[in-house]
Amino acid sequence: MSEQPPTPAPEVAGAPAPEPIRWFGTSWLNRDGGYWLRRVGVSAGALVATAAVVLLLRFGVEGIALSDNGTFVNGLLTVAIAICSMMSVLRTWKVLTEGRDRLTGWMAEDKSLGAVWLIGGAGALAAYFARSLVEAPGEAVRRASYERAVARYETRLANRSGRPGGRAPGRSKRKR
Repeated sequence: MSEQPPTPAPEVAGAPAPEPIRWFGTSWLNRDGGYWLRRVGVSAGALVATAAVVLLLRFGVEGIALSDNGTFVNGLLTVAIAICSMMSVLRTWKVLTEGRDRLTGWMAEDKSLGAVWLIGGAGALAAYFARSLVEAPGEAVRRASYERAVARYETRLANRSGRPGGRAPGRSKRKR
């Protein structure tokens, strides 16, 4: 947990810079400007939103229960909500830890699963809350992206000749 962030690349043109984290107003590397206060606020907001969605789902289930459809329909509805929430938790956790580009199979962006993600919204918010307790949601993805960019940048610098900006000796600036 007390992992040291990598040293930033030198501030030169073309060097990668850490991307800011959404709603935090700072990059994952700096963690300044009220980062911890925002992180607590995001955690609390996600928890309140989770409670609100669970309350809405409870009202919906109670409405179905009042219609006297029977215990089978009520049980089926409860199981469907639980499955949608679990699927949504898994998908949200994967997005927050590995990024959207790593989604495959049923987790990938599929318009036909929109209702599943909507019904499982409580699970997605719960996963967001849990992830915000560990670090800012999406911070690991940004860190991995930055580390890959720094590695590519350093490889490019290492592959250049000894004088990347200079001309070969004996060559003039203009052709004659």
